[in-house]
Amino acid sequence: MWSSRCRSIPSPESQAAVFCCRTGTLPAGEAPDYTALLSDDLLLRILSHLPPTARDSACLVSRRWLRILGRIRRSLTLLDWSFLDSPSRLVARFPALTDVDLVPASISPPVPSSGVLLTSGPISVQPDLEFESSSAMSQFLPADTVDRGLEILARGCPNLRKLSLVAVASELALMKVADECSTLQELELHRCTDMSLRAISAFSNLQILKLVGSVEGLYPGVGVTDVGLTILAHGCKRLVKLELSRCEGSYDGITAIGKCCVMLEELTIRDHRMDAGWMGGLSFCGNLKTLRLLACRRIDEDPGNTDHLGSCPAIERLHLQRCQLRDKRTLSALLVMCEHVREIIFQDCWGLDNDMFGTTSICRYPSLRRLLLLHLIFVLWVGSDSIFLLSFL
Repeated sequence: MWSSRCRSIPSPESQAAVFCCRTGTLPAGEAPDYTALLSDDLLLRILSHLPPTARDSACLVSRRWLRILGRIRRSLTLLDWSFLDSPSRLVARFPALTDVDLVPASISPPVPSSGVLLTSGPISVQPDLEFESSSAMSQFLPADTVDRGLEILARGCPNLRKLSLVAVASELALMKVADECSTLQELELHRCTDMSLRAISAFSNLQILKLVGSVEGLYPGVGVTDVGLTILAHGCKRLVKLELSRCEGSYDGITAIGKCCVMLEELTIRDHRMDAGWMGGLSFCGNLKTLRLLACRRIDEDPGNTDHLGSCPAIERLHLQRCQLRDKRTLSALLVMCEHVREIIFQDCWGLDNDMFGTTSICRYPSLRRLLLLHLIFVLWVGSDSIFLLSFL
């Protein structure tokens, strides 16, 4: 009588392991692999408890461990684009990827290798020996190569949730990614321009977006202007977090974002190139809770009359890091915009003195609960209602 259960045929590795366990003998020059007795699913559950730092070493145990640990990996930073050109390499090796960074591999390495590694933030590349004389476009892979790689990635990893890439790909390739990876929630575009945002509306579930116009010392870029910010505002109405790095724009672009992206809760502006008066558009961000200004040489050249600025009623956290704060009028206007803020952080900023620091009294009491001063060399402030927690680290 046939049994209702089908028994799987044991693999050669498991047969050899069973034979070694029963007889106590080993083939010459070989050690027993007792993990061969375990199924792939059971071994996967065991290896998934390894800390991330130990998984790279565990991949060297055997080819089987290498294959199984590839099913555990969720994030990957690609350094060599040829690994993506072949579907049988990336997709077969890491079938469950949800976070992929293609930026380092999108920059063409010099031939021959320069032996020099140039690093700016999270990006590390090998510059050409004639780096200054080479054109900016020659540093990146051709658009058709990037398009082909994106198509392979989208078809093989449909569960992507985060993707970082250089915006040299065509509009059709980006729409292909949006169509195949419907769960994509976070997108990072380097060397972004207005035209590269035309396909942004295809990412229907996008919630986190980072736009990088250029990276100083690595590559220049035109950046994003009010045109691109308006395209972004009308195409990504479900945004929750937005970061603009070395982007242009003005009052009109920020206003469009505030009016259309009603769910926006966190806005980060890094080393901006915006026109005077842009800060007035923040008053249209009715749900904004966190505002970060990072590495800004100037906040706003001419914020205008503070009586007409308005305010962000939902703002809770204001973070200024590595910013020039020597203009008291601009800092006062920013604090008027954030008068309901609960936490202010000054980190590695320049220009804070007794008078400048005293402008924090503009924020309404008792809304302001916490004031942090991080890595400041010299701060002197004399105030009457000192309700703040000060930290000098």
